Amino acid sequence: MSDDAASPPGAPPGSPSGPSASAPDLAALRAEAAQAAAEAAEARAAAAQAALEAAEATAARTTTSAPVAAPPTDAPPSGTTDLEGYAAQVAAGYTTKGGVLALGALLEGEVGDEPVPRADVQVGFALSMLNRHGLVAGATGTGKTKTLQGMAEGLSDAGVPVFLADIKGDLTGLAVPGEANDKILERTRSIGQEWAATTYPVEFYSLGGLGAGVPIRTTVTDFGPLLLAKVLGLNATQESSLGLIFHWADTQGLALLDLKDLQSTIAYLTSDEGKAELKGIGGLSAATAGVILREIVTLQAQGADVFFGEPAFDSADLLRQGPDGKGLISALELPAVQDRPALFSTFLMWLLADLYQDLPEVGDVEAPRLVFFFDEAHLLFADASKEFLQQVVQTVRLIRSKGVGVFFVTQSPKDVPADVLAQLGNRVQHALRAFTPDDAAALRAAVRTFPHSPYDLERLLQSLGTGEAVVTVLTEKGVPTPVAWTRVRAPQSSMEVAGPGVVDRIVASSPLLPRYGEAIDNESAYELLQVRVQQQAAEAAAATAAAEQAKADDAAAKAAAKAAAKAAEQQAKKEAAELEKMRATLERDAAKAQTPTRSSGTARSPLDDFLRSASTTLGRELTRTIFGTRKR
Repeated sequence: MSDDAASPPGAPPGSPSGPSASAPDLAALRAEAAQAAAEAAEARAAAAQAALEAAEATAARTTTSAPVAAPPTDAPPSGTTDLEGYAAQVAAGYTTKGGVLALGALLEGEVGDEPVPRADVQVGFALSMLNRHGLVAGATGTGKTKTLQGMAEGLSDAGVPVFLADIKGDLTGLAVPGEANDKILERTRSIGQEWAATTYPVEFYSLGGLGAGVPIRTTVTDFGPLLLAKVLGLNATQESSLGLIFHWADTQGLALLDLKDLQSTIAYLTSDEGKAELKGIGGLSAATAGVILREIVTLQAQGADVFFGEPAFDSADLLRQGPDGKGLISALELPAVQDRPALFSTFLMWLLADLYQDLPEVGDVEAPRLVFFFDEAHLLFADASKEFLQQVVQTVRLIRSKGVGVFFVTQSPKDVPADVLAQLGNRVQHALRAFTPDDAAALRAAVRTFPHSPYDLERLLQSLGTGEAVVTVLTEKGVPTPVAWTRVRAPQSSMEVAGPGVVDRIVASSPLLPRYGEAIDNESAYELLQVRVQQQAAEAAAATAAAEQAKADDAAAKAAAKAAAKAAEQQAKKEAAELEKMRATLERDAAKAQTPTRSSGTARSPLDDFLRSASTTLGRELTRTIFGTRKR
């Protein structure tokens, strides 16, 4: 096997395979250098000579056991004209004309051995390409959080505002200057970093006041049914029903500001008064409504309902700079809700979507207006519906034109859906572990996403030390840079959690606290539906009373008519009895008078005429009384 074949990835051809070289190795290198010079291959001879000198220096250090001297901090890195091989490619690939966010320095060496940092080959991002988004990935304990902290510091120094989620409170040290020690200074000198303890302008936020920070709230309506369904853990059918509820509330002019507004709306739509409201557009089953209400109660029991309400947070407050011109670092403190990952991960997506809705189009810019770090990104995509993923992909794809860069921070690239991963042009990959077959498959998949390089990435990604990463970013021309084994810069602020009182003092002096500090309960769906229910109840009571009154009036009228008929009948009977009595009296009087008997055909007597007239009158009176035609 030739010496080139044994060279480590990224090292000049002919360099030794280990930290020291044996005598036969040195002889072979000398022979190779002589042969190259004899053949007048200037480039080959220069590379061999450089490798020879490196091997001799390594051998000398091994023999004397002298410590490796770090380059002085005031010595500027040498130019790329003296670089050879892959180091020259890396240096050229990461050279930009515009602003740069420095990330670290190139490492050279054999995989598995202690690498040698190249302070003269710096690795970083072109500021103008940060809105092409990125991924910071790596297993737990590999240095992702400190990489995020260092990137936030570099962006702040460049005047770019930053938003990041502080899951465990580890990033509160941004507000405190770092402390120098021999380990830090040795590391920073070796990678050409001019380290100085620095404090950065930080604004601390909390979800609705859960923890230390200026409260961030939003309304249920602004949060939307898709994101809320993700927080509540609803299935597709329940999510569709929730969207129907939002639609109805919007058409009715009912503001859904907090969770009690949503609860009262659902309760109304499943009540006797509101069931008919949704029949024309699909309806809402009692079972689905019950599931949604139970999940809301669970969310309230966790204390998360304080996040929904007013005053609603204005995302434009994130686009600020500190008094010294540095970009403001907005840190969302989440220790109080770290056991509710669905809530804070979905909140981050809402904030990103809100930025997309509010910011104007700016296209390509020299530096982003904001860089958004989406920590624990795998939590966002767990059990996500198809519609939710489509919204995420659309937001990530289009927010670039608003001048916002998004970095997803997670443990493995496989945690991010392929459609989202395809939008991430900048990659910082810390170490990956392969303890299971699934881990091994994920490792191989991650390797395939990197451009071609001389590295054995599958081995390298498993052997990276803490604070080391494999990096590839987009150049200003939009093409990937060479893959670079990189030692990441150390943060200049404190890598420890800020001491007691630091966060509280910063929050108390925040200009945003008077605006967002106290929750406001404005009139909304809850109050309006209470009025509507009361009105409907009053109307129903009035209708019931009117119906009862009409029924009573009808019954009274029937009773009066019956009584009148009975009285008329009794009156008729009385008058008939009186007439009968009168007729009998007259007959008796006539009999007493002993009127001579009339022969047949003779004229009727006055008594007969009177009796006939009385009988006719009595019959007419009886008829009028019984049939109600009698005039009174």
